[in-house]
Amino acid sequence: MASRAPNTYYVVSVNIPTGTQHTLTLGDQHAVVAAVGASLREYRVGSRDVALPFPADAMAPAFSGAVLAPWPNRLRDGEYDRDDVTYEVPVSEHFRNTALHGLVAYVAFEEVATTPQSVTLAHTIVPTPGYPWSVRVQVTYTLTDDGLRVLTEAENVGRGTAPYGVGFHPWLSPGDSAVDDCTLQLGAARHVTVDDRLLPTGDEPVDGVADLRSPRSLRGIAFDDAWVDPVRDEDGLTWARLTGGDGRTVGLWADDACAAWQVCTGDGIPHIQRRGVAIEPMSCIADAFRTGDDLVELAEGGTHTITWGLRLE
Repeated sequence: MASRAPNTYYVVSVNIPTGTQHTLTLGDQHAVVAAVGASLREYRVGSRDVALPFPADAMAPAFSGAVLAPWPNRLRDGEYDRDDVTYEVPVSEHFRNTALHGLVAYVAFEEVATTPQSVTLAHTIVPTPGYPWSVRVQVTYTLTDDGLRVLTEAENVGRGTAPYGVGFHPWLSPGDSAVDDCTLQLGAARHVTVDDRLLPTGDEPVDGVADLRSPRSLRGIAFDDAWVDPVRDEDGLTWARLTGGDGRTVGLWADDACAAWQVCTGDGIPHIQRRGVAIEPMSCIADAFRTGDDLVELAEGGTHTITWGLRLE
């Protein structure tokens, strides 16, 4: 089989659960973005996985790589009030009676533009009884010399002011090592407290195992937790770093639109089971449609942008 030329772009369009596959290359970087959920299905540098890959011919396990909009994380009882009207969206996490991760994680995004190193995909959320606003969500993945950059733009293309939040669900790879052999560093000063349904009850200063401002071993530690009050560098970026037993570090950064982080080690989740660590930059934490905490109010014609990225260090 002939080898591909460097920095090539190609699309595979077949009838599979993850939809059209958009493959990007730059040097030794290789990424595959699936149309369903605008999901990052693969990202590796050389032979080292940066994001945990999943098959094209199966549904993405545990929201792998997906865009989470118009809300990330959980919405209590699938209900929220707005302007004295109660709205109901489908409950998708039945044992906790919550609506999980918005409306677009398992819908197909359409191709807008491509280059050998970049693809832009978009989906317009149509009004429904549970979310009667129209929001266009556009995602651009770009390979750069400094890694993968992801820009997400939302626009209210309908009527009325739309409540909005966004998050992302990459499962980061520990390489050939186990999660127990990894360390995690996360730049955030406050840890979100939750009830038995993993819905927020408040927040507290980081302490003990929840203090990840310096690298901490993940051996024996299970997380499905959120953090707020991000720590930012001189460029205004907040960072998370997962270092594997091979000594390589996956760095994930997010800009000032990221108000919160979620970390999940995958304990008890089918098909994941501590194979990787989900590190999720978010514009708001769970239940923001009910609490209003960091909720974006998208006026008619209004826009919201958030940028994050991955690199192998």
